[in-house]
Amino acid sequence: MTVTGLSATLPPAGLPGLDPALSRLVEVEGTAADAGHRRTWHILDTGDALADRGIVAQGTIVAVHGNPTWSYLWRALVNASLARAEAGAPAWRVVAVDQLEMGFSDRTDLRRTLAQRIADLSGLIEALGIPGPIVTIGHDWGGPVSLGWAVRNPARLAAVIALNTAVHHAEDAPLPFPLRVATARGVLAAGTTGTTAFLDTTLALADLDPAVRAAFRAPYATVARRRGVGGFVADIPATADDESTPALRSLSAGLRDLDVPALLLRGPKDPVFLEAHLDDLVDRLPHADVHRFEGAGHLLAEERPYADAVLDWLDHRVSAGADAASPTHVDDTPAPAPLWEALEARRADDDVAVIDMASGSADAPLRVSWRQLAARVDELAAGLDVLGVRAGDRVSLLVPPGPTLTAVLYACLRIGAVVVVADRGLGIRGLSRAVRGAVPDVVIGELAGLAAARALGWPGRRIAAAALPAAAMRALGVEASLAEIARAGRGRALPVPPDADADAAILFTSGSTGPAKGAVYTHRQLSSLRNALAEHFDVGPDTGLVTGFAPFALLGPALGTRSATPDMDVSAPRTLTASAVAAAVRASDAGIVFLSPAAVRNVVASADALGSEERAALERVRTFLSTGAPVGTPLLRQAQRLMPNATAHTPYGMTECLLVADVTLPEIEEADASADRGVCVGAPIGRGRVRIAALDARGRATGTPTTDAGVTGEVVISAPHLKRGYFRLHLTDREATRDLDDLRGRWHRTGDVGHLDTAGRLWIEGRLPHVITTSEGPVTPVGIEQDVEAAPGVVRAAAVGVGPVGRQVIAVVIERDPAVRRPGVASAGLTEVVRAATALPIAAVLVVPALPTDIRHNSKIDRSRLARWAERVLAGEKPTAP
Repeated sequence: MTVTGLSATLPPAGLPGLDPALSRLVEVEGTAADAGHRRTWHILDTGDALADRGIVAQGTIVAVHGNPTWSYLWRALVNASLARAEAGAPAWRVVAVDQLEMGFSDRTDLRRTLAQRIADLSGLIEALGIPGPIVTIGHDWGGPVSLGWAVRNPARLAAVIALNTAVHHAEDAPLPFPLRVATARGVLAAGTTGTTAFLDTTLALADLDPAVRAAFRAPYATVARRRGVGGFVADIPATADDESTPALRSLSAGLRDLDVPALLLRGPKDPVFLEAHLDDLVDRLPHADVHRFEGAGHLLAEERPYADAVLDWLDHRVSAGADAASPTHVDDTPAPAPLWEALEARRADDDVAVIDMASGSADAPLRVSWRQLAARVDELAAGLDVLGVRAGDRVSLLVPPGPTLTAVLYACLRIGAVVVVADRGLGIRGLSRAVRGAVPDVVIGELAGLAAARALGWPGRRIAAAALPAAAMRALGVEASLAEIARAGRGRALPVPPDADADAAILFTSGSTGPAKGAVYTHRQLSSLRNALAEHFDVGPDTGLVTGFAPFALLGPALGTRSATPDMDVSAPRTLTASAVAAAVRASDAGIVFLSPAAVRNVVASADALGSEERAALERVRTFLSTGAPVGTPLLRQAQRLMPNATAHTPYGMTECLLVADVTLPEIEEADASADRGVCVGAPIGRGRVRIAALDARGRATGTPTTDAGVTGEVVISAPHLKRGYFRLHLTDREATRDLDDLRGRWHRTGDVGHLDTAGRLWIEGRLPHVITTSEGPVTPVGIEQDVEAAPGVVRAAAVGVGPVGRQVIAVVIERDPAVRRPGVASAGLTEVVRAATALPIAAVLVVPALPTDIRHNSKIDRSRLARWAERVLAGEKPTAP
């Protein structure tokens, strides 16, 4: 029976974002244990609104809330679906339910289990006469309810979507802390029903407008109306003996048979539904598209514009049809040889493979032969296999470049484990976010990394790179050291090698343009990168490579040449000195030196300390490379003087595609004589391709990608070694490939802005977010900065836009020599010097002691941060450091 006085009602008028005309009550015959009763549901339904507008829906989205929310949670989806349908987009009817005992639906005397709630939802869908196709979307405990219906009705299903939910919790793992508290004896009734504590705690997980917070509280004003909140918590299937455990197990197993499109959205700051729960869902729905909204939490629907993301996804995955929605872009060329091929070829070779200048002494650094390296890789690979590390498992490597990292990386690749590489240059918060987001199965690290993993609660089994005292192993939760794993693998056979198109690595970006993203590479793509490097730079067995640039520090063995890592902190490029580079060149007889721009700057600055023997070693270098950020011609010339017989190159690339184009210093000097503005990064390498998507008046890249000369816009690239995608960032992937589906092959929007010249060379003019949108049209920053940096006393400059989009003015922020002590507005004299240096109108000039740069490269200027600072200063705020 329905509890007297607590029957369904319509929500009160005036709730923000909720159109009362979309609310209605529906009577439904009870099902399962509730058979023989009629229950009244409150729902939000756009069906009549669409019909009144003469719009025919292609299907219905059934949205199911969790605890302790109600259908109000889905108002953004309701409103966005109507707005888009009115604008001519594919129309979806949305039915957002208030589950029985919740929201403004009936309160009853029945204890509702998970199985009953799935049956309740089925009865409502039948009563509404929804024929299909149906898309289910659920949040929190609405996830299992909606997915439970989906598993039982696959023939009527178009897609499934879930926000922050779970369908399985390991029996040997405790419930998340908030749920342990909520379900504790003596706390459950008081916290969930007797008081509003559970409701208050949930709503505090997001920064809600007070009126929105009040709207969520509206259905739960009394103890009697909160009985469903307590009932939901009491029904959490935490153990095998709980009443709802069989239903949860049934639906979670059934998910493996669902082959409809699936979208999983997550706010990572959720204290209840953890990364492990998302990992489990991905395991059950391996074809699912996944997106993590960094910075969002449990109430994702209140924190991020999820509704448009959902509807865009439906347009792409469902409305467009399977063929149009999922272009294959299959690379049908023969798979390149795997990265470990060179180790196989040289496993009987006693020549040096790897030199670690930071180990041993300056005169006798640690040297590892090809024979030793191949044997160590085999032992570690077999040992990891014994430990239970399998193909597809993610292994986070928190080990600095050197022989140990090289061996364990190739061992992981050999058995098909996916290596996760995120360096300390991200900072502790960025590194933690990257590692936790990658959900590693195994973490291999040195003491500092293992301590961080323990303190910050990173997932994964723990392996120590070096042997630790037994007490430290126990305290850090370490299972074994790499030495122990190698002993366990000695003499054992290796598993079957992975497929060329299996995932091989997740390489995290620098985080200089937002939260670091994990670029996923397959074995084919990593091998293609190796081939591109070898062919373009003519790398052979006797070439020798010195690299102070972390992404390439591990490719020496794959290239079949000896490699040396200079004595430096690779996460802080400015620690590299000219003497350290010379020592590494002498030890390895290297013909190629590969450094980041920040490292080059310090190498040049420390050149006076070089002795005659060190200078003689540098004179033997034939190729010098610097990449990671644009490198100015003056700095290249200074580096060239240190290595006078080397050809200086500045390859252009990014974590998503480590080699795109290349240019030499002579080619740059030739290009500098042209009228082109920006930094010339040369022509595409190998099978790489570059196009430009032109900018509109608001600085957006909207044009069809072209190879026409002189068109300024976003740089769009393609190459065999372009990443497969981003790890669990489906929406970011879609944006990176927006409007590129019609191009043959895999393409990527880089976010860089530039143009192609008449010779087919690419010029970089800045980043897309840094384009200045003046009333005269978009202006790119790099050309202005180059003009200003030619003025006397200017070390570096950043051009930024101040004001509203479309009417911005140009401000220039400069770093001087000698450095200023206090930031602020430049003097009138300096302002005139800067204005005279460039033909574009400069509204204001500001000075800072040092321009802020990114963490990893120490060279990419943070123009977005400077723009916000300049706006505040010019608005009259007291200048502080940007």
